[in-house]
Amino acid sequence: MTQPPTFPDLFRVFGRIGLLSFGGPAAQIALMQRELVEARGWLDQAEFLRALSFCMLLPGPEAMQLATYAGWRLRGTPGGLIAGVLFVLPGALVIFALALAYASFGQLPAVQALFLGIKAAVVVIVLMALKGLAKRALRGRADIALALLAFVAIFFAQLPFPLIIAAAAIWGWWHSRQDAVPPPPLSRVPLRQTLATAALWLSLWLVPLGLLVILERGLLADLALFFSTLAVVTFGGAYAVLAYMTQAVVTDFGWLTTAQMIDALGLAETTPGPLILVTQFVGILAGIGQGGAGLGIMAGIVTLWMTFVPCFLWIFTGAPYIDALAHRPRLRGALASVTAAVVGVILNLSLWFALHVIFARVTMTGFGPLPDWTSFHWQAAALTALACLLHLRLGLPLPAYLAVMAVAGFALSVLPI
Repeated sequence: MTQPPTFPDLFRVFGRIGLLSFGGPAAQIALMQRELVEARGWLDQAEFLRALSFCMLLPGPEAMQLATYAGWRLRGTPGGLIAGVLFVLPGALVIFALALAYASFGQLPAVQALFLGIKAAVVVIVLMALKGLAKRALRGRADIALALLAFVAIFFAQLPFPLIIAAAAIWGWWHSRQDAVPPPPLSRVPLRQTLATAALWLSLWLVPLGLLVILERGLLADLALFFSTLAVVTFGGAYAVLAYMTQAVVTDFGWLTTAQMIDALGLAETTPGPLILVTQFVGILAGIGQGGAGLGIMAGIVTLWMTFVPCFLWIFTGAPYIDALAHRPRLRGALASVTAAVVGVILNLSLWFALHVIFARVTMTGFGPLPDWTSFHWQAAALTALACLLHLRLGLPLPAYLAVMAVAGFALSVLPI
């Protein structure tokens, strides 16, 4: 590309990407590949893949961070802000509307029937995400063993998710060999410029956090602290941290019930943008539960800020170093081990989610979640089987697939059985 795109072009293209970014990270990355590399030639293939590898090293939603990097590469920091914000904004606006509607109407029997179909669909979506990640991440027996150890650690031993990720990263770093060819120099960007960029975005992230903790000392401060922590450990995307987030949100803080958390994921699957927007839904419902719609909207804004400002910090600080970091074997080894461990973590989520959809009562024991077999929900099991059939045979686009399952849930609820 000889001529960088204009800002109106950036608004138009990244606005389109933000509106069409359904289907999770794989579909979103494929969409950017078509729009930015194949259709317009704004990035070349090697550059796109190096950026993707770098974004996979980072905590947070890799597709949103890839969009931010692409915008930065094309038009500097303003371009990165345009691309990153437009990737998130459409889904965030939809989540605000859905969360407010859910708080008012979510407990109506007809709405719950629709949600039953969506939840059955999401069981299958999570399983398909697990299958796709396992194919890419598990390259041998060592990776399979690491995934199984991560599953046992979180499902049976109930160890914290951040501890599992840290242990996997240290293992991968320690067992990676240095390349014979030294990596290229890190960057010609002055260190002072890098430090200034990091200081700016750290201030935008941590100053509001500190003010809330000092001055508010209530729900907004708790949300800011929790989701700031989550932003640092969200390796592997929203699926990887959902079980950990649910435990904290439901058990530790009592902001939502388990059923509401499952509904939150179902709704987040229906919107464009990164799946980590489920955190915004959680914040809004927590705020509404403690102070009504006004506090809910403020809580949603705080949650969005603490979830996504760190993404801009990682990208704008690290973008000048991408070419060199892509050649660091120990970083690659750490990422590979983290990704393998995330397979086990998502397997835990798949089982946890399926149990809570198909059984009305699930008890946490010292050996993991245990269902009450007398609470078996045959309608949910039948809808899950239907979701498998639709996904495997028809391959419907995600919005159509979720719509069909919602209608199926409603239809099953009104049948005279």
